[in-house]
Amino acid sequence: MRIGLATRVAAAVGVVALTATACGGGGPSAQAAGCKPTSEPTISLAAYSTAGPAYGAIIPLFQSYWQKKHPHQTVQFLQSYQASGTQSQAVINGFPADVVALSLAPDVDAIKKAGLITHDWHAGPGHGYVTNSVVAFEVRHGNPKHIHDYRDLTRPGVKVLTPDPASSGAARWNILSIYGSVARSQGEAAGERLLEGVLRNVVAFDKSGRDSLENFESGNGDVAINYENEILTAEHSDPQNTNQIVYPKSSILIQNPVAVVDSNAKAHCVENVANAFVRFLHTPAAQKAYAQAGYLRPQNPKLAISGDHGRFPALKDVWTVNRLGGWKEVDRTIFGDHGIYQKAFQAARG
Repeated sequence: MRIGLATRVAAAVGVVALTATACGGGGPSAQAAGCKPTSEPTISLAAYSTAGPAYGAIIPLFQSYWQKKHPHQTVQFLQSYQASGTQSQAVINGFPADVVALSLAPDVDAIKKAGLITHDWHAGPGHGYVTNSVVAFEVRHGNPKHIHDYRDLTRPGVKVLTPDPASSGAARWNILSIYGSVARSQGEAAGERLLEGVLRNVVAFDKSGRDSLENFESGNGDVAINYENEILTAEHSDPQNTNQIVYPKSSILIQNPVAVVDSNAKAHCVENVANAFVRFLHTPAAQKAYAQAGYLRPQNPKLAISGDHGRFPALKDVWTVNRLGGWKEVDRTIFGDHGIYQKAFQAARG
């Protein structure tokens, strides 16, 4: 019997590693009772697996910004990068993140439901979303399998890589994009058939978008379905990478949320710094760093879709999760234990 998605996410959560930009006091070990501001407030950031390059560029910008306003304070960061669902469950289970930067809204909502986020995280700039991306394919040099759209992924002999939706936000975006590309105009049955055909050709369900792309770049498979930003980052960071990006005709708009985990931030005496960091992510300087270092599209959906006539091509058929009823609806009808994904998976793989 196949285990439900929610159960498998919880079972997958283990130790989440932290890397520090520097060592500093006043960090996550501090307690609310009697804690005082420190000269080195430390923010613990838990982010989805492919966000590292962007935050690696943004954090030094914020540190400089903060120190100009607070000359006697140097903000330090502890950073963790894992699959979005894994991060969400880790925070719920006690990982002391002050800020979460996750792949999709339900992973933030799960933390809120657990009582660790007590404010309306949608109330801030951009409704809580800091960047956008789209679903894309990475194929071998010259595109020898002639892969141009989702239906091409269903052809016999095409080996597909996509992450596991039990842990990966990228996987859920991929599933919604495949299904919605036809279900919006041709109905649920057509979307389920297309999803079943793609799943039949999947040769590896890795735990995160990053792991899936690394698996592909090691030589496995003919095509990897992934975030546009992750594929572009891989192409530009490795001169030996001869793979290429292909854009399907349709894509869901991938909206990436960030929120302060205010229960933790208050306990660590860093709520003011955490809130300032999240606000900073919406500034032109941070948005530029997201694009240049992380290959993420702008926060504004219209600008994200229109592209920049350079690294980001304009796209025509891009739509949001609201076209499928919103996250609450797709969590029930698509990702539920008896939802469309489970039915398609069972039909494709038994």
